[in-house]
Amino acid sequence: MTISRRHFLRDSAQFAIAAPLLGAAAPLLAAPPPAGVDYSLITKPFVGKKVSAKDIIQRDVGGLTLFSGSGCNVIAFAGPDGALIVDGGHAVNAALLLKAVHGKLGTQRVHTLVNTHWHPDQTGLNEVAGKDHATIIAHEVTRLAVGRKLRSPLFDGTIGPLPEAAQPTVTTYDRGVLQFAGEEVQYRYLPGAHTDGDLYVYFPKRNVLVAGGPVTSDRWPVIDYLNGGFMHGFVRSYEVLADLVKPDTIVVPANGPVISGADVVKMKDLYWQLFKQFFVLFNKGLGPKDVAEFNAGKEFKGVVPIVADRPLIGNPLLQQLGDPSQFLEFAYRSTQLATLPF
Repeated sequence: MTISRRHFLRDSAQFAIAAPLLGAAAPLLAAPPPAGVDYSLITKPFVGKKVSAKDIIQRDVGGLTLFSGSGCNVIAFAGPDGALIVDGGHAVNAALLLKAVHGKLGTQRVHTLVNTHWHPDQTGLNEVAGKDHATIIAHEVTRLAVGRKLRSPLFDGTIGPLPEAAQPTVTTYDRGVLQFAGEEVQYRYLPGAHTDGDLYVYFPKRNVLVAGGPVTSDRWPVIDYLNGGFMHGFVRSYEVLADLVKPDTIVVPANGPVISGADVVKMKDLYWQLFKQFFVLFNKGLGPKDVAEFNAGKEFKGVVPIVADRPLIGNPLLQQLGDPSQFLEFAYRSTQLATLPF
């Protein structure tokens, strides 16, 4: 099911409040910080969790190599002039990760690096790649983001800026294609999903999709609602991914074990149900903290009862991904920011 403004407003009278949807992205950038957090007092730079060499695990994924443990899932592929790498983990683990990559692939330098978004758990290899004079590919918003100091509700402290040499050298607003070691690699923008600068990377010859931040398999994804991520774009991005994959596509999430294209379609359907539910709860006056309780089964008593589906109750994803409270809170906050006028 594709979201359009016509469909969105037609589906339920509850959705009448969604009129500002198409113009919602701009206010997000100027949105106030969450209550109780004074972001002006945060000055310590974010570093990330340092790991040891034994924590970086290697797996074959459709002929590509998946390296996990450095901060996010990293995909690498050898070419005649060096390695193509998708994402880079935390910078504090860059030397260990790079040693593992070159040791496995037999390469000596980074030839091409793709950032699926600008969070520090994706951009930790940028400085190394810059020193190798690598091509660094990203969305244009990611290029702008890594060039300045930012704050996010997903991380303690400040993020960036990266040195000029570590910043992306090739950017897109929509999509692109590159040729590497004789095969095609595709990438495309996922609009306003996890951040405001997400890309997926697809290897069609291998039927492998690197899905980036919106997709996880060992925890719930989290929407960076202060930096352009919002539930509207998140659901739309799952539609883009669901249209791309086949049931047997190997999908590499930002974190956790690989999943299938069929799993992505199931997740898309669940997030769409939650998206519709949010507008019912929104019009009943529930706040971000209430949403997790409602989805856990709590009844909220009022003059008019709340009638909305609770798709998480009994859903097997609860066992797989754990507590959904933070995802629900941040996704709901993003819905509020995107639909309330300022």
